[in-house]
Amino acid sequence: MTSPSGVRRGAALMASGTAVSRVLGLLRGIVLVAAIGATGQAADAFDVANKLPNVLYMLLAGGVLNAILVPQVVRAYKREAGQEYVDRLLTLGFVMLAGVSLVLTVAAPLLVHLYAADVPPSQATLATTFAYWCIPQLFFYGVYALLGQVLNARGSFGPYMWAPVVNNVVAIAGFGVFVVVFGSAQQTDVATAATWTSGQVALLAGASTAGVVAQALVLVPALRRAGVGYRPRWGLRGSGLGRAGQVATWTFVGLVVGQLGFIVVSRAAAAAPHAADGGVVAGNAAYTAAFLVFMLPHSLVTVSLATALFTRLSGQAHDEDADGVRATFSYGVRVVGLFTIAAAALLFVLSRPVTGIVLMTADRESVEVVALVVQAMVVGLPAFGAWSMAQRVFYAYEDARGMVPIQVAMAVVVAGGTLLAQAFLPPRSWVVGAALAMSVSYVVGAVAAAWLLRRRIGGVDGPRILRLHVRATLAVLPAVAVAATATRVLALALPDGLLRAVVTCVVAGGLGGAVYVGALRLLRVEELDGMLRPVLARLRGARR
Repeated sequence: MTSPSGVRRGAALMASGTAVSRVLGLLRGIVLVAAIGATGQAADAFDVANKLPNVLYMLLAGGVLNAILVPQVVRAYKREAGQEYVDRLLTLGFVMLAGVSLVLTVAAPLLVHLYAADVPPSQATLATTFAYWCIPQLFFYGVYALLGQVLNARGSFGPYMWAPVVNNVVAIAGFGVFVVVFGSAQQTDVATAATWTSGQVALLAGASTAGVVAQALVLVPALRRAGVGYRPRWGLRGSGLGRAGQVATWTFVGLVVGQLGFIVVSRAAAAAPHAADGGVVAGNAAYTAAFLVFMLPHSLVTVSLATALFTRLSGQAHDEDADGVRATFSYGVRVVGLFTIAAAALLFVLSRPVTGIVLMTADRESVEVVALVVQAMVVGLPAFGAWSMAQRVFYAYEDARGMVPIQVAMAVVVAGGTLLAQAFLPPRSWVVGAALAMSVSYVVGAVAAAWLLRRRIGGVDGPRILRLHVRATLAVLPAVAVAATATRVLALALPDGLLRAVVTCVVAGGLGGAVYVGALRLLRVEELDGMLRPVLARLRGARR
């Protein structure tokens, strides 16, 4: 079982890898926007095609791997034939990924139509062409996840979180070459789908796919260093995969339900620019750009901590240690809440300058429409963190079935909210309405999951979690006031542009963060020290 100090070190190592990856991810987004813009036919076409492998991976493999692989591998390495079991699991996973990737690549036109129906024919054709290049990424995303989760189960957390750095470097280089060869979006008519050539498609989509391939392959040496000597093994009889298959089935059902809601969002986002009476309108590319900003604090803290805690939760669940599970879950929710409450509040205030940095190569109108989507998303950030931690507990108990009713409710909220936005709001606000519905769904998911977990683990330490969130909310109020005041002062002192956006984020965000930390100190929030300790230790080590 992983010790608390080991969890903190693992979380810090993963957070550092995630931080570098996210910074490079922002740079990747900046270069991509420079190449094809943040709104328009080409940007939306590429966004639909490039997110298909991510969506399909999450649907067909991602959640299934989270649900079965870590608990199964943790158990496997506690018995003599553990490596043989892992070999069989990996072999089965590789073969299934290859077959599914091939079938879905052939089905690219149907998938594009499913996620983006009401678009001009030229945009649909371009999106389909992009999809033929991008959907094979599904196989390599799956390989990355399979190998990475085995490394995590072996206590090797770093490579899994650092591998995306390679992906981003390769993609940035490819997108940069695209700008050099074909010019930037502001210099050409690249935003119009009908103008694209096969060379442009191959370079842009090929660079994106090459990055994912590299991300998977760099884990192979790390696997060997961790002492995992994989070799293909066939045959499922007696391997114990039947139980894993049941968990995977229910995980798949839950993810399908979630995707039904997301399809409604994607189709609304695809239709919005075409339904509006001209001008810059948020579409799929704008939604993805906003989601990138939304995911920054989640990726840096929630994912890193949850991944480190998951192995521990799996061991406690296996040992029927309900008290241990409850304590680990409570710790995770409290620490995550400590960061996400501040991140949500400060991102809401700084949405315009933050979006301006992320989309520094985009026009002012595009930045404005994406910033509104960011605000609608970040209000649900704390609930998203709590829901993510609750999911890990269900997966630790291999109870994917128990989450399905929650996922149904969340999908209904997302789809219903998006349809209401289409019915009562102008097309320019459809994506904002969809983002707000997504935030509400996270609240529903977090509350419902906590209620269900109470019966399984004898409570969720609710009073302690609630006290932490109340104190964090009290601490963030003066931080928001300081950040908002600084933002207004800088808006008067500096001209609009990238320089003001950067200075505002540094000064207003820094002041707001300092006030928040100071207020937490005054309120004696002990979770703050628990999360800052490994970070300070790493800084001291760097000075030496």
